[in-house]
Amino acid sequence: MKEGVEINFSANTQNHTNEESDHYMKQTVKASVFEDLFSNKEYLLQLYQALHPEDTTVLESDLEYVTLQQVMANNPYNDLGFKVGSRLMILVEAQSTWTENIIVRCIMYLAQTWKDYFISSKQSVYASTKLEFPEPELYVLYTGSKTISKTEISLSEEFFAGKPIAIDAKVKVLITGKNNDIITQYVLFTKVIDEQRNLYKNNTQTAITETIRICKDKNILKEYLENHEKEVIDIMVTLYSQEEVLRDYVTSEKFTSEVKGIVELSQELGRSFADTVSYVAKKCNVSKDIAERKVNSFWN
Repeated sequence: MKEGVEINFSANTQNHTNEESDHYMKQTVKASVFEDLFSNKEYLLQLYQALHPEDTTVLESDLEYVTLQQVMANNPYNDLGFKVGSRLMILVEAQSTWTENIIVRCIMYLAQTWKDYFISSKQSVYASTKLEFPEPELYVLYTGSKTISKTEISLSEEFFAGKPIAIDAKVKVLITGKNNDIITQYVLFTKVIDEQRNLYKNNTQTAITETIRICKDKNILKEYLENHEKEVIDIMVTLYSQEEVLRDYVTSEKFTSEVKGIVELSQELGRSFADTVSYVAKKCNVSKDIAERKVNSFWN
């Protein structure tokens, strides 16, 4: 660790053993290492070069960030959009849960981004002049534990049994990169985090310091960690603290009482199970997985 860099655990970081709340924990909108890493154009350029090694002339100045409008509530992904010349790159990170629904998410991002582009470039879809817009490339970076064999998923294959459809979309699946590129290093970084958290379940401080030490020793995002160590520590402490707050809440009597009351009222009003789950998830600010399990425990 750098001299003078301290980890301040002002929030409750005591470990909890509730596996259900840990696995189905709602991923809140927060700063992340993914966002911090690729907000630096040096590493964004490395990402682009990993995806397009044939393009050897592109510079950091050629990269233009694209703001991805949040198209769904309870966003469980880190999302990145940027433009390079005539290419529009949209990359999302699936942190834990794998789902083919990511294709739909990418399509929604793409539609919104094109709409914003037409407005900013003063083009009208109603004009007779043919529209000009960047060519899309869609990616999902999966860093979870499930084994994924596919390198590409498409709307047609996953949702319509491969039948020809009016509009299709193909999303490239990134599990790792090549030759220790930035993608490989980031995926390895997430694996080290998971390993150290499992190893030091009762000592978050050690889990963080060991993650950074191991990654530096193994040349995993070494330069980034050396130059941004304090920021990474702050991000990880904040993330862990938010998780602890959520774990405390979903195992509390208050949450149990709230859900029980909602279920009783829903059944009196004839509200469906699915609608009740959605209401609990929204009102209590938890994932639908947690809401469904809790509602199910009172539903009769």
